Amino acid sequence: MLWTGSHAAAEPAPAPPDHEAAADPQPEPLRESALPPLVVILGPTASGKTTLAIEVARALDGEIVNADSRQIYRDMDIGTAKPTPAERALAPHHLLDIVSPDQTYTLAEFQRAAYAALSAIRLNDHLPLLVGGTGQYLTAVIEGWGIPEVPPNPDLRAELESYAVEHGPRALHERLGQHDPTAAERIDYRNVRRVVRALEVFLETGTPISVLQRKQPPPYRILQLGLTLPREQLYTRVDARIDRMLAGGLEDEVRALLEAGYTWDCPAMSGLGYAQWQPYFEGTGTRDEVAVAIRQETRAFVRRQYTWFNGHNGRIRWLDVTQITPGDVIGLVRDWLSTPHEE
Repeated sequence: MLWTGSHAAAEPAPAPPDHEAAADPQPEPLRESALPPLVVILGPTASGKTTLAIEVARALDGEIVNADSRQIYRDMDIGTAKPTPAERALAPHHLLDIVSPDQTYTLAEFQRAAYAALSAIRLNDHLPLLVGGTGQYLTAVIEGWGIPEVPPNPDLRAELESYAVEHGPRALHERLGQHDPTAAERIDYRNVRRVVRALEVFLETGTPISVLQRKQPPPYRILQLGLTLPREQLYTRVDARIDRMLAGGLEDEVRALLEAGYTWDCPAMSGLGYAQWQPYFEGTGTRDEVAVAIRQETRAFVRRQYTWFNGHNGRIRWLDVTQITPGDVIGLVRDWLSTPHEE
């Protein structure tokens, strides 16, 4: 078995996460000796998370909680590489197919649903597996991000944005510093969108966003396993997956969504594997151009995934999937479960 250290690839660390945050209060943490286990299987697209998670779940009486921000959408199976019905029959899955493609599903909603699913699995005395490649989804659950549930106020946002245009971003940032110096220190003055959001939250609630964003990790002992492999081999897997999607009916899936009334403005239709079809269906692009665009943007997405994982989480145990077997991983998890104080 090969451990590749605390990070997977030579990617630069990103800026602090561009998230809003804080949410319903989390349960009081249990004493360490009483913490129930949570296994996280993460990694870039096409690294083999689905297959491995099912093997682990079958061997260790586990249930899988989806942490992929595209697999939550109904009627979008091929382009999201969603587990097939046959795969889902092998192990219980949660948080697949929970919203329609025209619905907005917030990070706060996902976090609440994930915690509820984890609690239900725990009550069943099964092993919860949080599985996916969406960095924000995973980190929001693992770290217990606070996510302020303050709905957008378009008029207030327009007023603040106009102020930034008239007086400059620094002046708007100084206003934030008067109300929430902690947030002002954390947010670059040039990131006007985040400055506006922080001011909006304070002006709407009277509470600084930095207070609402405080983290409270969930009451679990967490093992994080990251799947990786040499970059060129991963790109070869990505290309093969895209070929299977195209051969397996991705074009027809997109056409069916459009015929069902979903438009390119729908949240789900902006996703990788779907948005790239717009020129083709509007008569300004070819099918070959769609395939090229999906390949290029998937590779860029893989790079962003690694950047997120490297920059936000130093506790991932990276596994090179070219040098391990599912049996190795099952053994690793079993050993970890048998040593409750090991981190």
